[in-house]
Amino acid sequence: MRQLTSLDAQFLALESAQTYGHVGGLAVYDPSTAPGGELTRKDLCRLLSERLHLLPPFKWRLTPVPFGLDHPYWIEDPDFDLDFHIRDSAVPPPGGDAQVAETVARIFSRPLDRAHPLWELYLIHGLEGGRVGMLTKIHHSAIDGVSGAEILSVLLDSSPEGREIPLPQEFSGPDRAPGQLEMLGRGLLGLPRQPVRALRGLPTTLSNLDEIPGVSILPGAATISKLTTRLLRLAPGSEDGGILESDRVRAPQTRFNTRISPHRRFSFGSVSLDRVKAIKNELGITVNDVVIALCATALRNWMLERDELPSEPLVAMVPVSVRTEEQKGTFGNRVSMMVAPIPTDVADTRERLMRAHEVLKVAKERHKAVPATILQDATQFIPPAVHARASRVVLGLQGMRPPLNVIISNVPGPREPLYCAGAQLQANFPVSVITDGVGLNITVMSYRDHLDFGIVTDRDQVDDAWPMLESIRTALDEIDKEICKPTSGAEAAGPAPVSAQSGTVIGS
Repeated sequence: MRQLTSLDAQFLALESAQTYGHVGGLAVYDPSTAPGGELTRKDLCRLLSERLHLLPPFKWRLTPVPFGLDHPYWIEDPDFDLDFHIRDSAVPPPGGDAQVAETVARIFSRPLDRAHPLWELYLIHGLEGGRVGMLTKIHHSAIDGVSGAEILSVLLDSSPEGREIPLPQEFSGPDRAPGQLEMLGRGLLGLPRQPVRALRGLPTTLSNLDEIPGVSILPGAATISKLTTRLLRLAPGSEDGGILESDRVRAPQTRFNTRISPHRRFSFGSVSLDRVKAIKNELGITVNDVVIALCATALRNWMLERDELPSEPLVAMVPVSVRTEEQKGTFGNRVSMMVAPIPTDVADTRERLMRAHEVLKVAKERHKAVPATILQDATQFIPPAVHARASRVVLGLQGMRPPLNVIISNVPGPREPLYCAGAQLQANFPVSVITDGVGLNITVMSYRDHLDFGIVTDRDQVDDAWPMLESIRTALDEIDKEICKPTSGAEAAGPAPVSAQSGTVIGS
C-alpha cells in the first residue's frame, strides 16, 4: 500500500461536478507503418499487457480512509481488468479537426470511475487521411507532467519493430483489498502524525503564503507572509536564504475568470519549432520566453478583436517540475509553479518579447527563492478530514476574485520519431485542467520539429476555441515578420507545422 501525499490528495479534493482532476493528451498516429497497416484496440491491449509491470499507476486503485481521517491509499487492484480501461471511439465523417476536438471535449468532460484505477485510453477512428487518434485520461493525483512523460516513454518505441521489454520480477499476486476496519485503524494511527507534518511545514508555508495561487487572495495573506519572512530573518542563526519579498500583481477580470460549467471546448494544432528557435536565436532569449510571448500575443489579439483587452497585463501560472533525479520513476506529484504577469498590455512586438523575457527572468529568481516543497507544505496544513471542503472553498473564492487569468505550460519532448505498436506518432496535443476562476489552459509539447498546442476552455465562457488557436498561428507570423525580417516569401514561411489530420504542410 502507498499513501497519497497531501499534494496528490489535493487533486482528488478539487474535483466537483464542474471540475475534473484528470489530465491527458490527444496523440495522432499514422497506422500505415504498423504491421498490417492498422492500429486496433487489440494491438493496444497486447502492448499494454506486456508492459503493465513498468506502469505501476495503471494498476493503482484508491482505498479511502473512513470518515476522511487521513489521506487515501493506493493499492494494486485485485480485480484489475485491462479491457475496462481501453475503449474504441470514432468521429463522424469527414473526421476533421473540429469533429475530433468535439469528441475529445465530450470524453474529457466525464469524470474517472474511482472504483477502478484512475485512467482510460480511447482509440479514436475516422480521422481524415486514415489517421488514428489516441486519447489518454489519467488522474493528476497519480502523475504530474514529468511522470506522465515517463509513462509515455514506456508506451512508445523508437522504431516500428518495437524493443525488448524486461521481464517482470517475481510476482506474489495483487494486493489484498483491505476492509473498512483495517483502514479505520490506519487512519487512527495516523492522527498523531498530522500535527507534526503541519508544524514541520509551518515556517515555509507562512513565509510564502503570497506565492500560492488561491491562498494569496485570502485577506491578510501578504501581510502574514511578509511578517513571517522578517521574523525568520531575525531568528538567531538564521540565514536570509534568498527569500524575495514582492508585491503581487493582481489579475484583471476577464471572461475566463468566473465559475466554470461541467463542459469543455478544445482546440489543437502545431507550429514550427524551427521558427520559434530562429526568433529565440535572433533575440538571445529562450524557447520558453518565445512561447510565453507567443501566447501573450495571441491572447492580446484575440481579446482586442472582441474589445475585451484589459489595460493591465494578464497573469499566468507556469507549472514547474521540482522532481529530483532520485525521485524519477516514483510517480505522484513533484511540482511547483511560477506566477507572472505576461505582456498582453505591450503594443510593440519586439518590446513584448523582451518584456516576456524580463518578466520570466524575475519569476525564475523568485521561484528559486521559494522552497521546492511549498505546495506539499501548504497542503499538509489542511487536516485530511476537511481537505475536500477547504479546497472547494478556495476554488469558490477564485471564482469571485481570480488570483490569475491563464495557465501556460511548456513541456519539452523528444526530437526523434516514436511509434506505438508500429504506428508512427505524428503529433501529441496536451489536454489539461481548468478550474473555477481559471477557465483557460494553454499547454504546449514539443515533438520532432514542431510545437503541439492544446487549448482547453469552458464551454460557457467561449463559444468557439478555434479562433484562439488561429490567433497563435497568426501571432507567430507577426513575431517572425517583425524579428527575423525575412527577405522572401519562401523564407517568411519557414518550416511549416504538421497537420494533425494528414501530416501535410499547412500554409501560414
